[in-house]
Amino acid sequence: MSAYIAPPQHIPILLRFGLWISRRVTGDDLLPPKLLAWYPRSAIGIGVLESLVAHGEGQVDERMLKLVRMTVSFVVECPFCMGFNARGWEKHMTDAELLGVQGVTALEDVPSLTWRERLAIEYARKVCETPLNFTPEFGVRLTESFTEREIVILATTAAQVNLWARTIQALGAPAQG
Repeated sequence: MSAYIAPPQHIPILLRFGLWISRRVTGDDLLPPKLLAWYPRSAIGIGVLESLVAHGEGQVDERMLKLVRMTVSFVVECPFCMGFNARGWEKHMTDAELLGVQGVTALEDVPSLTWRERLAIEYARKVCETPLNFTPEFGVRLTESFTEREIVILATTAAQVNLWARTIQALGAPAQG
């Protein structure tokens, strides 16, 4: 299966540099960034956003961010995102936790998840809902559990994966590998 469109044959030099960086960081020659080269402004904008992705800030560590990224990937049913964001999952979570992130097992039935991790997963799921539905009670739980900075990190991480998922799916890009 291939994407709806092929990458342009001539990619501007600045974007070629960005693709080189993408290969260095991910270890893969990814199709979605190449497809974005048809509209360099989008490629640059999304590239800048991706370069500023959170990598663990205090208590919102790599594990929690992996849980959020994978949750969004499964909620929006993006095969490319599932494969990409699941890389190295076994370093960050157990099989039971993976089933919880996938929605196969109720989060309450995964005792190894902390209450903050469960809330971060619930938040990531809510960020993907249409329409968005944040009750006042949920807002209280969120603000009592996370700092303002942590909430922004969680929200933007979930939104970033959602952006990639929607873009990748809209371009028809198949799963990588």
